[in-house]
Amino acid sequence: MPQADQPSDPTRSASRRLTGTVLRAQSGFFWVQSEAGLIECRLRGRLKRERLDTDIAVIGDQVEMSLVDRATGAIEAVIPRRSKLVRRSAGARGAYKEDVLVANVDQVLITFACTAPTFSSRMLDRYLVICEHSGLEALVVATKVDLVGLEEAKQIFSPYERIGYPVLYVSNSTGFGLDAVREHVTGRISVVTGKSGVGKSSLLNALQPELQLATATISAALGKGRHTTTVAELIALPGGGFLADTPGIRELGLWQLPAEDLAWCYRELRPFLDQCYFTGCTHIHEPDCSVRAAVAAGSITPARYDSYVRLRSETPS
Repeated sequence: MPQADQPSDPTRSASRRLTGTVLRAQSGFFWVQSEAGLIECRLRGRLKRERLDTDIAVIGDQVEMSLVDRATGAIEAVIPRRSKLVRRSAGARGAYKEDVLVANVDQVLITFACTAPTFSSRMLDRYLVICEHSGLEALVVATKVDLVGLEEAKQIFSPYERIGYPVLYVSNSTGFGLDAVREHVTGRISVVTGKSGVGKSSLLNALQPELQLATATISAALGKGRHTTTVAELIALPGGGFLADTPGIRELGLWQLPAEDLAWCYRELRPFLDQCYFTGCTHIHEPDCSVRAAVAAGSITPARYDSYVRLRSETPS
């Protein structure tokens, strides 16, 4: 006698693999969104035994997994990343390794406060260099506009607008500028990153109030932000797309960026790079350097050129 159709059970075939997206990662556990729902996973042992100079799996990664039961599984493989936001971090015995903040991201919302903590142009330049080197679209989000006024905020960030970076001026407390942020993130995978205390969690709360992410005040003694986000995760947006919330960053080392490629990562330097007299010009001390001539002529701001020189001094040849 024929049996009645039974509800499908995703665990019936032990060999069946599902594809999903890592939405959250913490202490060796990964929460993967798949057709079977949100599954808590661990890495398969053979993946952990591979010697790598990068993170095996991070938020945003597309992974293949097998189910252990209805709620847990094992990550069998990580699908090659189409993009990633990375920095350099110290590994075992002082060696450096790649620290992947988020994978398969469409754009980076580099978040800096107009004040409290004090704006650091060199830190912003580091973020922009990383985005340029990684081929990632970068937007600058200027928070706490209400504390200084829009005119002063534009004085701080307009040099970046002039070289082609979109700048979104925002006040999380008043709601100013939030609609523009929503327009840019809807339907895309975006990462919100920046120094501690600049208002990343407050921005996410303002965009999606039900999140109720923890926030903290600025340390009066140090003038630095306190870490409130401790776990990286992808947050689904009502209109489609995801926002990646990442822990605040105080140190941002460049990862595998050759010294000769650094100048190209400064947009305003590019038109002059092939006009120097000497091949392989560092644009620091050589005569007949078109970049230095452009600085003298006002086509490149001294602040951005100084930023390039300082970064070049710490970039290995």
